[in-house]
Amino acid sequence: MITRREFLTRSVSAAACHLSYRGLATATAVSGPNLSFPSPPRERIAVASYPFRDFIRKPGQSSPGKIELKDFAAHVIAKFRIDKIEPWTGHFPSTDPEYLEQFRAAVGRAHAMIANIAVDGEHSPYAANREERAQAIAFGKKWVDAAAALGAHSVRINIPDAKDAKPDLERAAQSLSEIVEHASAKRVVVNLENDNPLSEDPFFLVELIGKVNNPWLHALPDFGNTLAHFDADHAYRGIGAMAAKAYNICHVKEMEVGRDGRLARVDLAKTFGMLKQQGYKGYLSMEWDSPGDPYAGTADLIEKTLRYLS
Repeated sequence: MITRREFLTRSVSAAACHLSYRGLATATAVSGPNLSFPSPPRERIAVASYPFRDFIRKPGQSSPGKIELKDFAAHVIAKFRIDKIEPWTGHFPSTDPEYLEQFRAAVGRAHAMIANIAVDGEHSPYAANREERAQAIAFGKKWVDAAAALGAHSVRINIPDAKDAKPDLERAAQSLSEIVEHASAKRVVVNLENDNPLSEDPFFLVELIGKVNNPWLHALPDFGNTLAHFDADHAYRGIGAMAAKAYNICHVKEMEVGRDGRLARVDLAKTFGMLKQQGYKGYLSMEWDSPGDPYAGTADLIEKTLRYLS
């Protein structure tokens, strides 16, 4: 159960952060974001919807007993006493204005907030084919607009493999620059995550962020993804490099299953230490991705995160 004191504290914190973010002057879109993050450890935690994909109603399907995405924030508060969420685009039944308004209203009624939207597209921003790059740019802008409509702080844009090219820094930077310029006008931060081992290697992403050189583009370090595909030295150096470019969101994991079925275990003390060394003040999204029950796993991950943040 949530006490009245806890409820009021979380509500005031979420409202203050939302107002400070949405109250930015137009000039800030040029100079960069200026979010005011909460300092209490529990207030810095978000819960990602992706681990709960078996419990959330699938778009276009009738799934009795499943959670509606727009009700996920209230569900997370009831289960974990956490008032920030990170919805995944695969869970959105629609991006029509009417649905986005319903979603935003439901989050508001729960006295919660959306810390980030995890955006997964199919088109590569570095493809040799100009039309595919155009589709990637349009897709990114579409979700920036959705984030702005929902009052979300940021989006995580993915970089899928291209069928006709290896990762290309110049083309990727040109495409991302268009998306980020659009996002800056909407006051939405764009984040890049070390997920796909080919196209989203952490060192490639850090170089890409430097190439774009826009204060609205940052890194989203994921604790487990790179460990699942590379040796520990490469993975932790990469996570450390991304931590230096992180701003408002990262993904906390304790384990991650690699493509070869290997279970990679994260050194949480080492990884949290990297964030602390870089002075990271943003949100930490629980993206439990291990075998078993995501509810028990997420609860355990929250408690461990609280200890490392204390």
